[in-house]
Amino acid sequence: MRGLKLVCAALLFAGIGAPSAFAAQCLGVAPGTSQRVVIGDTGRSLLLHVPSGYTKRAPLVFLLHGSTGTGAQMLAESKLAETADRHGFLVAAPDAGIAEGKGFVWNIPGVPTVTGKVPGPNDPDDVAFLTEAAQWLGTLGCADASRVYVTGLSGGGRMTSWLGCVAADRFAAIAPVVGLRAGNPSPVDPRFPDPKTCQPSRPMPVIAFAGGRDTTNPVEGGGAPYWQYPMRTAEARWADLNGCRRPRPTVSAGGIEEHGYTECRSGAEVVARIDSQAGHSWVADNEAMWAFFARRRR
Repeated sequence: MRGLKLVCAALLFAGIGAPSAFAAQCLGVAPGTSQRVVIGDTGRSLLLHVPSGYTKRAPLVFLLHGSTGTGAQMLAESKLAETADRHGFLVAAPDAGIAEGKGFVWNIPGVPTVTGKVPGPNDPDDVAFLTEAAQWLGTLGCADASRVYVTGLSGGGRMTSWLGCVAADRFAAIAPVVGLRAGNPSPVDPRFPDPKTCQPSRPMPVIAFAGGRDTTNPVEGGGAPYWQYPMRTAEARWADLNGCRRPRPTVSAGGIEEHGYTECRSGAEVVARIDSQAGHSWVADNEAMWAFFARRRR
């Protein structure tokens, strides 16, 4: 039944039996607006922003909220909808699967949430939901399936990193914000990632943003059990995974330090931008993020 629904939806949005103007809106969401839409038969929904001037399938950016937050809060805080209107990409802002407080937390298998609880087998599978949402929006003709990206704040940044590890076949690049990881902390030595927990199927381009004064997910490591190893260690691990051959020279300007790795397989560079004066917040430069995404396809 699910397969039949997808086929029918694809025919509908290809213009068979429906006005082309409806297809151009993408799920009936008018260009320049945001609306909650149900994803297939998953029983879950997300807030979808369709950019101004939308007329055909477009790149898609998943925006993942921080722990105990919501997709609506994240869309407002990040200002990513405004960036999408300037550059013509869709934004999908879902809620995580595990309810907590007034919001939700993401299910990263084997890693405790901010409550200290490790998600169990009966908790919603966020990887399955997000990958199905990406596929569904592509099948409908709303999104360009080769240009699907993911970013997120804090717990959403860690979920973004996890998707890079386990769903590289679905996403073209990732941009964690105050949340770059490269697998779970090692049970033997948490100052390093456990290599068994991050084995992407292809090189994954990474641009990560952080605050030098972040005491929640410190760039130097430590903190909560889900964090532990330094951001530089995560960068180096992604460089290894991507087969990068050369570190990028560190460049500092206006309190922003940028470094990373280049000459990587399939152009999968690793870039880190740290705002020395910022803390645990949306420190991303949306324009720099989109410029990085726009050069990548799956």
